[in-house]
Amino acid sequence: MHRSAKVLALCLMLGVTALLGACNTVSGAGEDVSAAGRAVTNSAERLRP
Repeated sequence: MHRSAKVLALCLMLGVTALLGACNTVSGAGEDVSAAGRAVTNSAERLRP
């Protein structure tokens, strides 16, 4: 395999790894936002007269 092909393959693998990590990060952020929304809703319902 030529040197440029090896470098390209390495870059592609690193890119895929970064994208997969980003998916987990976005998913975790969505769960955090959802939990915050539930907390606000619960607080508002407790304060309702």
